[in-house]
Amino acid sequence: MRPAAVRRLAYEAADTGLLSPDLAAGIRRVKGAKKLGMRLGNWLTVDEAQSLWQLPNTHTVKDKRDRAILAVLLRCGLRRKELIDLALDHIQRREDHWAIVDLVGKGGHIRTVPMPECVKRTIDDWLTVAEITQGKIFRCVCRIGVVWGTKITEKVVLHVVKEYAGRLGVSKLAPHDLRRSCARFCHDSGGELEQIQFLLGHVSVQTTEKYYLQTVDMRSGDS
Repeated sequence: MRPAAVRRLAYEAADTGLLSPDLAAGIRRVKGAKKLGMRLGNWLTVDEAQSLWQLPNTHTVKDKRDRAILAVLLRCGLRRKELIDLALDHIQRREDHWAIVDLVGKGGHIRTVPMPECVKRTIDDWLTVAEITQGKIFRCVCRIGVVWGTKITEKVVLHVVKEYAGRLGVSKLAPHDLRRSCARFCHDSGGELEQIQFLLGHVSVQTTEKYYLQTVDMRSGDS
């Protein structure tokens, strides 16, 4: 059982008279064992994130698509699979704000993700030049700028992140690191843990905490 759960149990036992107040207080003062683990991925700073998604200069069709991909990963915290499955029907106006509605995530869990206006504008810019009016939002672009296919693959998303991370000078950056960065930014701006958990679609709140901590237990949960 996790230390936090033990402390909560002590609170409840003291409240119901099953445990003396002194003993409960002693249990609550006990700290958990130091976690032995490894750093899980990387996090970008706010300045690095801003620079990364603005690196595509939007002068070409591919640049417009790549900027939209980076914006969604960084500002909405989507997984790669969620991004490639993102369709026009998912983006809806809810209470004067844009949102990704009924997004099916890992394990079949469904959630609604808020979408900042800047991300919506970036997506609209891509959709306009790509002439996409239905189906999946992100498509393949050939070297001469022709949009083709019905969706992209996870490998394409990885290539986009690696390409611009290399230009930025950030090594070993993966798409999931942008998801971690999104969680960190939300936390640093005052977001509640439960809000971030819902944003990322985590079943376990402990998994959410790991997304903005520097080290994690090697026995990680859902991602």
